Amino acid sequence: MGHIITDLKERFNKGNIAIQLIFINVGVFVIVTLINIFLQLFNRSFAFAEYLSLPASFPRFITQPWSILTYMFMHADLLHILFNMLWLFWFGQLFLYFFSAKHLRGLYILGGICGGILYMVAYNVFPFFRPMVSVSTMVGASASVLAIVIATAYREPNYPVRLLLFGTVRLKYLALVVVLMDLFFLTSNNAGGHIAHLGGALAGLWFAASLKHGTDITAWINKTLDAIISLFSGKAFARRKPKMKVQYGSNTDRQKDYDYNARKKASSEEIDRILDKLKKSGYESLTTEEKKSLFDASKK
Repeated sequence: MGHIITDLKERFNKGNIAIQLIFINVGVFVIVTLINIFLQLFNRSFAFAEYLSLPASFPRFITQPWSILTYMFMHADLLHILFNMLWLFWFGQLFLYFFSAKHLRGLYILGGICGGILYMVAYNVFPFFRPMVSVSTMVGASASVLAIVIATAYREPNYPVRLLLFGTVRLKYLALVVVLMDLFFLTSNNAGGHIAHLGGALAGLWFAASLKHGTDITAWINKTLDAIISLFSGKAFARRKPKMKVQYGSNTDRQKDYDYNARKKASSEEIDRILDKLKKSGYESLTTEEKKSLFDASKK
């Protein structure tokens, strides 16, 4: 068992941000499901899960404000999480061709927040939903994932996507169909989910359009997350023994450092060149080697 946990930790640490988000979602789903099964064996209900789900009622939300964040890591069943994580994997990798890992992390959170807010507002504004407000809750990463899809489609609308039954289509058409499907099913049994999807789509569009004009609307999210991570890292560092000072014993050691720094600088300059080319001419203008270099850099 210890080897499995060690292997999972290693894969998590080596994976890019899309992989790490998938790990978190799957981990939460497994833990919640196992607890729920255990309690059901004793005819008990897992009421704690309700406090992690996003309620449509504003009075209920006030008593559990954290649910605007936790709901986007919760899923109703196996198929629900399977499809969401497949979309996150496919479009997360594509997103990282054009944006940074921090952009993906921030947009995942922003898309979920915008989807959740639109869901609550719609259920309290439109008379059609009012009979269901007091009992409705929502879970799922769909709004976050759709924000990533729409942002990528806005950045590179003509990128070809190969679909199993429909062949190759441009990304902008795929995004358009997904949004239209959500509009068509606004009064279905899963109306809350479709409303949240639209909120996530608007967040993705907002992010990509703002970034094009030089404004990163996910910056505040990433600063907050970095501060939290730094806080925990600082505590962990305080428990460690001070590191020993390293003195170079020969010119060979210094030369190795110089060589390493030179290679690092050259690699950084090459990535900058590729990004400039990508910005001016689009993704299709890149060579296979340039695409590989950009993909490798996105995982670091």
